[in-house]
Amino acid sequence: MESVTMDDIVLTLPYNGTVPTGGDSLTQNLNVYYESGDIAWLLAATALVLFMVPGVGFFYSGLARRKSALSLIWVTLMAVGVTSFQWFFWGYSLAFSHSASKFIGDLSNIGFRNVLAAPSVTSKRIPDLLFAVYQGMFASITVALAVGAVAERGRMLPCVIFMFVWSTIIYDAIACWTWNPAGWVSQMGGIDFAGGTPVHIASGSAALAYSLMLGKRRGHGTHELNFRPHNVTQIIIGTVFLWVGWFGFNAGSALSANMRAVMAAVNTNIAASVGGVTWCLLDYRLERKWSAVGFCSGVVAGLVAITPGSGFVPPWAAVIFGAIAGSSCNYATKVKFYLGIDDALDIFAVHGIGGFVGNMLTGFFAADYVAHLDGFTKIPGGGISGHWMQLAYQLADSVSGFAYSFGGTCLILLFINLMPGLKLRASEEAEVIGMDDAEIGEFAYDFVEFTRDVVNGGDMLDDDSKFSADRDSPTPNEKAFSSTVGDDQHRSR
Repeated sequence: MESVTMDDIVLTLPYNGTVPTGGDSLTQNLNVYYESGDIAWLLAATALVLFMVPGVGFFYSGLARRKSALSLIWVTLMAVGVTSFQWFFWGYSLAFSHSASKFIGDLSNIGFRNVLAAPSVTSKRIPDLLFAVYQGMFASITVALAVGAVAERGRMLPCVIFMFVWSTIIYDAIACWTWNPAGWVSQMGGIDFAGGTPVHIASGSAALAYSLMLGKRRGHGTHELNFRPHNVTQIIIGTVFLWVGWFGFNAGSALSANMRAVMAAVNTNIAASVGGVTWCLLDYRLERKWSAVGFCSGVVAGLVAITPGSGFVPPWAAVIFGAIAGSSCNYATKVKFYLGIDDALDIFAVHGIGGFVGNMLTGFFAADYVAHLDGFTKIPGGGISGHWMQLAYQLADSVSGFAYSFGGTCLILLFINLMPGLKLRASEEAEVIGMDDAEIGEFAYDFVEFTRDVVNGGDMLDDDSKFSADRDSPTPNEKAFSSTVGDDQHRSR
């Protein structure tokens, strides 16, 4: 057995540096200020949050019609690419610079300038660089959630530009005022563990605004859009990705491998489970069918609601979070009909309403002993502890986040739509044939190309159009083929 010397032992020392980078790696060991376990956990949590993005893509794609399935996967993955660059360029600095104002940060960390080994702005347990890449995944998933609103009628190029602008003006500001210690919500006393307002209310209200600015899909309100999700298996796979990834999303927000992270993980799983069962039971009450889509929707609703409270509430409260989120988000899917807005994927119902419900429940059930499981966080507790002002703080945070995101998104889209070549909505021809063919040029399923190239054969006008065909209604051969694959597949085309 080899002997252990002092050179083999790395002791964690209090940070005593003054330079913005945390020190000189050529002359100092910058690792001595941090626990390797904390760094390892946050690296794993970063990967888990990234894992959620294809989950969103699969979930959205399965809910939509077959002819636009690939476009929704594409747009969520593109959100990671665009937002990751934006975050590196100036997003992180605008949200988490050490010299931020109450509303937004400055450009002192533009291009990750001086972002290295100094303690992060929100926790001394992890270095700036690790915190930057972890929070970059939060920014990416938020944008991916919001841009699902383009479903089946939005063009891709304006959407990509929207990603960069929206993350800069909307997300970075809300993240700053919520999580940066200098932010006005943080200083007021609002509590949001993992993103009730910056992630869910912001993305849900943005999706509602995007749906409003795009207008209703062709055939909205008629039998043409009376279709079921085209691929339930894909929805289930997306839900599994999200459920797994959410452990990194919530538990990782403890920013350390400690008991608070464990509590957040426990609460996450309980709320998701109860939310799924609740939604499924509500659907069964009406249709006498055990809906897999309903269960998956409820799981996501529970995950959304517990996000702001996962590191503040005890496990028994997570049961209430899941039950209330599953029922409230289920009923909220009707809101779009009253508003007359075609939110095709119910993003506002699940994320906007779910985030609001989670924020308010956090204000009521927050417990001081749960927050202090990390060894240093102190809060007065929520309404159940007699601190009723916490509910007012949560309401102010939620309403301001909704108003800023919804109003700002409308203005951003209005200006983008006015720019030459950046019209938000696809043409009617493109909408008829689907976004996959019109915008991507590739398909999620081989049979789409099969019907185009083989079954339709001589009816195709390949010399005249890059699309499947220049027509507004199915050809006789399409009708014959559709009868062999079922009415549901024909509607989904």
